[in-house]
Amino acid sequence: MSATAVLSVTLILFSVIDMIGNVPIIINMKKDGLRINAQKTTMVSGLIMISFLFFGTAMLSLFGIDITSFALAGSLVMFFIGLEMILGIRFFKEETTGKKCGSIVPIAFPLLAGAGTLTTIISLKVQYDSFSIILGILINILIIYFVLRSTDWMAKKISEDVSSTLRKVFGILLLAISIQIIKNNL
Repeated sequence: MSATAVLSVTLILFSVIDMIGNVPIIINMKKDGLRINAQKTTMVSGLIMISFLFFGTAMLSLFGIDITSFALAGSLVMFFIGLEMILGIRFFKEETTGKKCGSIVPIAFPLLAGAGTLTTIISLKVQYDSFSIILGILINILIIYFVLRSTDWMAKKISEDVSSTLRKVFGILLLAISIQIIKNNL
């Protein structure tokens, strides 16, 4: 383990998770009435990432799923979230329990610890040691937590016009990312 390795892993994961880019998506979901518990989302996404580091390939193999199929499935979910943001159409329906909680799905998975993040974690195992990857994940988890805790504050500072524009721009970016994942895995 070296500081350079931890920094590299942290920056790679930071760019793939794209927490800053996800802020307009999360603000939009909150405005639509989705409740997000920052602590729960952070813990679940961290647990998913660390579990996938050690057991991801084995879990997928157990179900007969290769990493390409997993990446394609996750990118389709991202694609539909992007369409929701751009078109204002709801693809993901809330449960009939009356509670609209999105802490785990779709925020922790697939938005934060999604196919791109998980396939990146598996790829990082080739070049970096597990301890460096764990530290990189933990640093990103802290960033996720602090950003999630401040989304209400950010939403108050951003006007409705800016929010609408950002939602559409990041919706297009999310579509582009999902299409890129699909293209890379076909």
